[in-house]
Amino acid sequence: MDKNGVLLPEHIAIIMDGNGRWAKKRGLDRTEGHKVGAEVFRKICQYGSDIGIKYMTFYAFSTENWKRSAFEVGKIMDLFRKYLEEMEEREQENEEAGYNIHFIGSREGMPPDIAELMDVVEARSGEKNKVHINIAVNYGGRDEIIHAARQLAEKVRTGELSAEDITEDVFSGNLYTAGQPDPDLIIRPSGEERLSNFLIWQSAYAEFYFSDVLWPDFTKEDLDKAIEEYSRRNRRFGGV
Repeated sequence: MDKNGVLLPEHIAIIMDGNGRWAKKRGLDRTEGHKVGAEVFRKICQYGSDIGIKYMTFYAFSTENWKRSAFEVGKIMDLFRKYLEEMEEREQENEEAGYNIHFIGSREGMPPDIAELMDVVEARSGEKNKVHINIAVNYGGRDEIIHAARQLAEKVRTGELSAEDITEDVFSGNLYTAGQPDPDLIIRPSGEERLSNFLIWQSAYAEFYFSDVLWPDFTKEDLDKAIEEYSRRNRRFGGV
């Protein structure tokens, strides 16, 4: 519970959608929407930490997003590179914030310098525990499940596991989010009402909140509305 008696989710996941449409509505290049969206990401991370959310996962770049124009993908990667470089520069600030940063998704196909920066950021924040921030980059829910299945198949092949040993908990332990609670609340702004290949396994009992607000216009008040709606839900997990 927060100070106002609202039930807080332990883990919130957000599909950061609507950057391109936000820019188009203003006659701007789509990449301008991504710039503003990146600033909103920072603000929502900070606010989530301030109100006591322990885990936050942000869908930043999907395995399908590579299909966009080379120009747009390049600009997105430039923004991501800048964000990672700034995180290195803000090491003391991040230390005080207590962010544990974890990138979920495949590193395969990522620019080598960005993949290296991701490793550095994860290593430097690994001991923090105030709030765990997952950033899904080159991520796809189906790809994640296939990745976990291959890991388990290899363990069975080598005799580390038998097929009978594979339970839901064992499978979850081979996902990118291993060791973390499943999301309680998944938020998608922008007016779309689908998962788009995001946290397919982990979302089995998540509550969903959809909003018409485009991500660059998303505010802490919008997050409050989603949490308030979540707190009114009756989560039975298949029970009565």
